[in-house]
Amino acid sequence: MNKYKVCVYAITKNEEKFVKRWYESMQEADDIYVLDTGSTDKTVKLLKELGVKVTVKKVNPWRFDVARNLSLDLVPDDTDICVCTDLDEVFEKGWRQELENIWSDNTRVRYNYNWSLDENNKPLVNFYLDKIHQRNGYKWTHPVHEVLTCDFKEKIVTTENITLNHYPDPNKSRGQYLSLLELSVQEDSTDDRNMHYLGREYMFYGMYEKCIDTLLKHLQLKKATWKDERSASMRYIARSYLNLKRVDEARMWYQKAIEETPYLREPYVELAQLEYDYNNFNKVKEYCLQALDITTKYKSYVNEPTSWDSTIDDLLSVAYAHLNNYDLALTFVNRALEKNPYNQRIINNKKIIEEVINSHN
Repeated sequence: MNKYKVCVYAITKNEEKFVKRWYESMQEADDIYVLDTGSTDKTVKLLKELGVKVTVKKVNPWRFDVARNLSLDLVPDDTDICVCTDLDEVFEKGWRQELENIWSDNTRVRYNYNWSLDENNKPLVNFYLDKIHQRNGYKWTHPVHEVLTCDFKEKIVTTENITLNHYPDPNKSRGQYLSLLELSVQEDSTDDRNMHYLGREYMFYGMYEKCIDTLLKHLQLKKATWKDERSASMRYIARSYLNLKRVDEARMWYQKAIEETPYLREPYVELAQLEYDYNNFNKVKEYCLQALDITTKYKSYVNEPTSWDSTIDDLLSVAYAHLNNYDLALTFVNRALEKNPYNQRIINNKKIIEEVINSHN
């Protein structure tokens, strides 16, 4: 028998293709509440047919925190545990029982979130999410990249036994993010998280000067103490300088990122890729080998798949080939193919390396 009342809540708009899959994942809850913010497809109809309690309300001007708070308001006050998800997310089975096992007098739960998965459903970017919480005392803040806030001392429990997978719609526009991030920073210029996100968004839009200026502000904020995120800001500054053809400054910022987080592969790999583009193969070898020395993959949203896929081995195979060490080139091209067996370029590289080795025998 369940000890706690558990309710899922969400916001949605025009996500009919996700409704059935999402519902099947969420139905371990006692009730499911959805705020629809103006769907013009069958989202509302499909949800209601499945028994989901749906309220339709437009939020104008649009803010994610307002919409989240309106959806939370739908959840009854006698609910013990609130579970906030989006319709493009799927819980692995058994999440409700794990909540029953661990909740006790906690106020919030941290759990596995696979933000990005490959075609075989293996995680590419994985970190902890914390959108499971007690009913009262929490509210959402920030117009975008909204976060749960409270005015009491939280009791947070972390579990590895709840996993939420993210399967986003690749065609979904993120066009509103930039203006909302600018608004968020206007509202609180001391918030390090959204200053970082704003700088990253400028980079996505190719607004490289603004990216650099904004991320420099992020690095100067007193609250900007999380080294992983600081290192990511430095990497994005470096990327922006690269796009501005200011290569020496890009190198400098990648080095700063390495100094900030010598335990993360990402800055080493990106610097290796820079040197590869300029045919500095001794440097490619140096940075790739340093990256391989790092064997711990930390849970963080700033992780890059290229730090853990075939990229390092691929770069090393090419570097060793150019340095005339074909035995090691073959070793690393084989390692790259183990991780990426259908990549025709890597397959061709292996043939070339083998031909050279055979010609020397």
